[in-house]
Amino acid sequence: MSLSPSSPLPDRAGADAAGSEERSDNQFVTFSVAGEMFAVPMAPVQEIIRVPAVAQLPLAPPSLLGLANLRGRVLPIINLRRLFGCDEREHDDTTRALVIHIGQPLGFVVDKVASVVSVEPAEIEPAVGIHSVVDAGFLTGVIKRPRADGGTEMLLVVDFAHLIRDQFGAVGSAGSAGGVQGVGTAANAASATDEDGGGSDELRLVSFSVAGQEYALDITEVQEIVQLPEQVSVLPNAPAHVLGLMSLRQRLLPLVSLRALFGLPAVPYSEQQRIVVTALAGDRRVGLVTDSVKEVLSVPREQAEPMPGILAADAQLQEFASICRLEDGKRLVSIIATDQLLQVPGLGEAMVAAHEGAAGADPETTRMNAEAEDLDSSDDDDTQVVIFRLGAEEFGVPIMSVQEIVRVPEVLTRVPKTPAFVEGVINLRGTVLPVIDQRSRLGLPALPRSEGQRIMVYMLGGQRTGFIVDSVAEVLRIPRALVAPAPALSAEQSRLISRVANLQGDKRLVMLIDPRHLLQGGELQAVHGAAAALGEPAEPAPLAQAA
Repeated sequence: MSLSPSSPLPDRAGADAAGSEERSDNQFVTFSVAGEMFAVPMAPVQEIIRVPAVAQLPLAPPSLLGLANLRGRVLPIINLRRLFGCDEREHDDTTRALVIHIGQPLGFVVDKVASVVSVEPAEIEPAVGIHSVVDAGFLTGVIKRPRADGGTEMLLVVDFAHLIRDQFGAVGSAGSAGGVQGVGTAANAASATDEDGGGSDELRLVSFSVAGQEYALDITEVQEIVQLPEQVSVLPNAPAHVLGLMSLRQRLLPLVSLRALFGLPAVPYSEQQRIVVTALAGDRRVGLVTDSVKEVLSVPREQAEPMPGILAADAQLQEFASICRLEDGKRLVSIIATDQLLQVPGLGEAMVAAHEGAAGADPETTRMNAEAEDLDSSDDDDTQVVIFRLGAEEFGVPIMSVQEIVRVPEVLTRVPKTPAFVEGVINLRGTVLPVIDQRSRLGLPALPRSEGQRIMVYMLGGQRTGFIVDSVAEVLRIPRALVAPAPALSAEQSRLISRVANLQGDKRLVMLIDPRHLLQGGELQAVHGAAAALGEPAEPAPLAQAA
């Protein structure tokens, strides 16, 4: 009886369930690894698939290839050759993954799947004195069957639960705990951050540029930051401020050009342009088109001054709440008050036009918008995260846990007798900031410095600490329905990465990091020591602005 290599196993439920279960008790799936033939009882085998594309999970055991997206489900993929300590080989047309349920579904990569066989109890003998690529402790028995040529076929029955126990001790034991932790939102980390000192005496701003001038929104008013698409749907008879409509997570979003709104000349499309998504009165979302997003700032409130009276009286400047003077007044950042944006001439009409344009969309778009409205009906159901990249993998952290995002300076000051993971310290507006390479922290290979790298600053144990990442991609609001507990494959990994966002529509897996677990006990003390070693610098050296 041959087995289809790329389809789910036949459904054994239904009217004949009892008979099927009885038959599955003596049925085994046979497969080969490194020239040896093995068998596993059919009951826990859910399906057999081709090896999917995977996202690598940091801090996981070396036998884990990564995480795959299997029809909306996060599936860990484990390389049996690595687990057995055999030489690796390239995957080919015969390589398959057995999806086996061991407390949670796991995919095991094998060289080849042979067939499904029915075995009588008398054909199974104890695995004593067997010499194979697998330690006898991982075997439950040996199936000995006569071959057509008169010889004997030996199939080693693998105990997969025993096999993974050493490297994946957290499998099964942490599943329920991870599930409970997984339902939390960004508010949990945000509250912890506030307790650590990211308090109300500072403004948290997302800054962006328009025609060489710098503007900002309060970080709590920024819902997402996404790239400007090359083409948008133009609305007829709309004001000049409105570029048109784009689809964002199956919801129509009106785009307003800040250049046009401020009476500035238009520029051609650029990959640097970003859309800052915010909500106006009535929970109407709008995308503000900027030339580029610069950085996340933490600014003492006393540095934010009200708009000068002579300017505040100008109706065209009502949308500006205050001005921040940074770097001894050399850098001015105008803070936009979103509650005043609807008072800008023409913008109210633009929102109405955008709403009418959405209402006039085709029925399928209207249906998708209604579904998206239901999905987005409560902010409690959304996790708002900053997405950053390490190599090809994407990670997310709650936006409220991010204190700042700044460029990596050309030189970091090394501090003697600090742990290897501490890259050095920098001077951030008069404060000593310890800097750690996020790659080093997650056990990934180091990379040379590049223009795209950024320092993400968190408050950890009362100390601002920076982590270097390869790049910062965007800010997303992720519906809670798309967030699932991450497979618990090691104690450290399950603490740091307890949730995964499964963005199936974009075929993306985003691993969600809890910044509170980036450093543990003694590591926090070492970081505090690195900052204390240099004390407060006498003259702050300004950092380059982030692009």
